[in-house]
Amino acid sequence: MAMTLPGAGGGAEQVVSEINTTPLVDVMLVLLIIFLITIPVVNFNVPVDLPKQRNELRESTPKDIVISVDSQGGIFWFDAKLNGTEDLVQRLKVVAQQNPQPEVHVRGDSRGSYAPVGRILLACQRAGIMKLGFITEPPPRG
Repeated sequence: MAMTLPGAGGGAEQVVSEINTTPLVDVMLVLLIIFLITIPVVNFNVPVDLPKQRNELRESTPKDIVISVDSQGGIFWFDAKLNGTEDLVQRLKVVAQQNPQPEVHVRGDSRGSYAPVGRILLACQRAGIMKLGFITEPPPRG
């Protein structure tokens, strides 16, 4: 512990150029105690069974319907370009009547927007399609 004495010149007060760190240490200890108390409350987790990531290789059967979306938003039934979503809904309603119902596979261009794919999903829902899947490229190995 250091003590500052006045200079030899007499009783004139001198400026003390030392920082008192005691209040800083007190504040830091209080914050540490608060964080130690609140961390167990923050780490409370609701038990949820999360899905596991997996790549499932599936073979397309001739019955499966492939709907493609290009980067400009054009919708294709296999290789034939469709006029719009109403044309798609009419074709999907015919497919939905089959027993067993074939799967619908959606291929979307990665450079395109999500809106045409969303319209395809809505058309499948309106037509009553029960099995829908997305075709993607597998991630690179290594």
